[in-house]
Amino acid sequence: MQVFTNAYQAMAEQQGKRQLIITTAADHDQLWIETTDTGLGIAAERLQRIFDPFYTTKEKSTGLGLSLSYGIIKRHGGELTVASTPGHGTTFTIGLPLLAYGRIGKIKHIFSSVSHVQGV
Repeated sequence: MQVFTNAYQAMAEQQGKRQLIITTAADHDQLWIETTDTGLGIAAERLQRIFDPFYTTKEKSTGLGLSLSYGIIKRHGGELTVASTPGHGTTFTIGLPLLAYGRIGKIKHIFSSVSHVQGV
């Protein structure tokens, strides 16, 4: 949710066309959610710190949103990455594993521990 909030805030004072593009993709074990905004972008020297706790460039912010998001995604075996071009916008990509902790993942784990199953 934080990446959507940041995208909205990045475009809030922007004149002209504003876009937030959300793209999703999945394969057999991974889900990706990508958000691309047409905001002002993030300077390279700031980009290196945006996941640091308490780092913010905003007046009314604790600087915890992206740091907490990063930690939650990492604890679930995922990745949160960012790419930005100043003057053109920012893209956040969230990658999350599928099946690892879900019902199908548990079933796969059970069957992988069975060495031999006899037919009836």
